Formats: sequence, structure tokens, C-alpha cells
Amino acid sequence: MNIFDFAMQMEKDGEAYYRELAQKCGDKGLAKIFTMLADEEVRHYALFSRMKTGKVEVPKTSILANVKNIFAEMKAKGQPFHFGTEQIGYYRKAQEIEKKSEDFYREKSKEVSDSDQKESLLKIANEERNHFLILEGIIEFVQRPQTWLEDAEWSNIGREY
Repeated sequence: MNIFDFAMQMEKDGEAYYRELAQKCGDKGLAKIFTMLADEEVRHYALFSRMKTGKVEVPKTSILANVKNIFAEMKAKGQPFHFGTEQIGYYRKAQEIEKKSEDFYREKSKEVSDSDQKESLLKIANEERNHFLILEGIIEFVQRPQTWLEDAEWSNIGREY
């Protein structure tokens, strides 16, 4: 299996896991975020599919801004949040998936000779890093929802790489 086929399978698995999380998280705001993350995995899948046959431009993603908007909406509603601590384990697993993807893409970027493929792999690795940081924010939110939103810590989720 070549690196692009392997990457496509990783992205497909990530999409399935995020869609599962969206269904069982119990909060509409978080479900939107997990659905956006699943959609990002679909976008990555398509990029890798096209990379198999040639040069691909990796367009800038707006997921960080969209996630921040969702948290802003959640804060504006002022509703109480109650989460089970078992959810944290699911989100840590998602972080592990993102970390493995990021590491894989960074490693493979060193192995490819084509400079465009190298650049694309590094851009996608950076996006996986942002997904990891989004999940870190979600974990902190689930652990202490009211204070996390009130302290505006959600506004520091990730940064564009």
C-alpha cells in the first residue's frame, strides 16, 4: 500500500470516528464540531486521492474560526452543561488519532522527493495538529464547561500553522 492509500484509509477511519462522536456526545454544539472534524477528514481523503495522480493545492481551512464561533454561540445561550467524564476517554482517543496522522504525514514528507507533495503533506500535518488542539479545548470544556466558557479560554483554541 502506498502512502496515499494508507493516508486515505486513516482519513476514512477518522471520519467514521468523528461521526460516531457527533452522535453520542449529547450536545448540539459539540456535535457540530465533531461533524466539522469529520468533514475535514473527508476533505483530506479527497486531497490524498488527488495527490496520487499529481500536484494538489491544499486550500486554507476555516475550521478554527468555525469552532470558535460555535463556542461563542454556546456561551451566548448561557445554558448549563453536564457531561459525563467517560466522554474524555473518547476525545483523548481522537487526539491520539490526530497525533498519529500528524506524525505520519510529517515523516512521509521527509521521504517524498516531489517538493509539491512534501509541502502538501506538511500543510495537512499542520491541520491535524490544529484538530488535536481543538480536541484539547473540547476536553477542557467538558471538564469544566461553565468556567471554561466564561474565562474565554475557548478563544485561544489552536492557531493557524
